[in-house]
Amino acid sequence: VLSDEVYEHLIFDGQRHYSALSFPELRERSVVVGSFGKTFHVTGWKTGYCVATPALMQLFRQIYQFANFCGVTPVQLALANYMQQHPEHIQNLAGFYQAKRDRFIEGLTGSRFQWLPSQGTYFQNVDYSHIRPDLNDVEFCRFLAEQHGIVGIPVSVFYQQVPEALRMIRFCFAKTDQTLAQAAEILQSV
Repeated sequence: VLSDEVYEHLIFDGQRHYSALSFPELRERSVVVGSFGKTFHVTGWKTGYCVATPALMQLFRQIYQFANFCGVTPVQLALANYMQQHPEHIQNLAGFYQAKRDRFIEGLTGSRFQWLPSQGTYFQNVDYSHIRPDLNDVEFCRFLAEQHGIVGIPVSVFYQQVPEALRMIRFCFAKTDQTLAQAAEILQSV
């Protein structure tokens, strides 16, 4: 099992993250992938980690040597130093992003968008079917950018076969409070 757990620390509303490694039946046959970038607000550093049993890690390293040339030592050292200096960061992370999510969806209240609050990540999916059901999500994102000056992310890019009725896009709420307020103002007018 290859388990993408890059948002493991971004779980909201009292929910809990369940790693593949927490289940005895999966532990011996799972490789968990994590992200320092998502956890420490440095996604551009493209630095993550894998956790697995020694036997699986040996196989992983045999493949990885052909997939990536090297890690960036200064980035690795910076992350290690930060984790030592700020051990509280991970415990505060979910609350930090939940407050941003709540601020963003509060700003959407009264708009024509529909949503269920995100339970993890720093993205909020919104349904725009009451606004422009004639547009697919890529077209709607283009409409938002060109007509309203705000950028959404089409959800269809995550599908191999896009459902015909999909009218869902997502917004990143890992932004400053000022940017979230400005986004809410724009989205209220759509």
